[in-house]
Amino acid sequence: MSADPRLSINQATIKYADLATALRVTADAGVQSIGLWREPVNEVGLDTAAKMLADSGLRFSTHCRGGFFTLPEGPERWASIDDNRRAIDETAALAAAGAEGSTAVLVLVAGGLPEGSRDLVGARSRVHDALTELAPYAQDAGVTLAIEPLHPMFGSDRCVVSTLGQALDLAAGFPAEVVGAAVDTFHIWWDPQVYEQIARAGREGRIATYQVCDWKTPLPADVLLSRHYMGDGVIDFASLTRAVVETGYDRDIEVEIFNQEIWDTDPATVVARTAASFAATVSPHL
Repeated sequence: MSADPRLSINQATIKYADLATALRVTADAGVQSIGLWREPVNEVGLDTAAKMLADSGLRFSTHCRGGFFTLPEGPERWASIDDNRRAIDETAALAAAGAEGSTAVLVLVAGGLPEGSRDLVGARSRVHDALTELAPYAQDAGVTLAIEPLHPMFGSDRCVVSTLGQALDLAAGFPAEVVGAAVDTFHIWWDPQVYEQIARAGREGRIATYQVCDWKTPLPADVLLSRHYMGDGVIDFASLTRAVVETGYDRDIEVEIFNQEIWDTDPATVVARTAASFAATVSPHL
């Protein structure tokens, strides 16, 4: 069995699989790459996780996730910064353990408004402050921090960075190999500037990862779980994928799906369905 060589399974797509299972079903499906999440890595410990990854023969595409930078000044904020340093260390170790072609990319979710706050401008400013604090550490570790803009419906609770343009503006003061952006179709497909901003990201060398999944309405009560297999919704993967490829992006492409029904499905079945939907919607445009 084989899959598109550019496909990477983001571990969130098979959320309930432990690390050993996630690595096994991904490799068994002929997929060559995986993006990992911190929680299952930390369940087994970083050293063990790195060995398991190395033994799997899989490439490592990203580590999820760091960020949550919007807390006001105080002990909680600095604890979060310290935790991001640990995430950078994990990313570097896992990228070193992965097969040839692995990339040391830590995906960052900026964080939402602190409880009781309406100060969106201040929250975004604190994201920049955190990047300033972490960028030298990431550079020394050889890790790229990938700012992920999230759809505006997550602006209050998860991410005050809502567009690719905002992410690129935040990254602009840092070297491209240190701070880049995650281009996730679910979050940016609606943006009237999306193609202009993808081209800009390419010119600036800041596309750290390209992630795909689909958008379908009506949204569930928990909008976090509203992602779907590619082809099941309304996103134009042809145009978006061509736009990304035209920038020269040649890395792995992750499928990251948050969906309760998919999580409740056997992970091997999910990976097979993911590979098939990727082949139908993304592969023809690579």
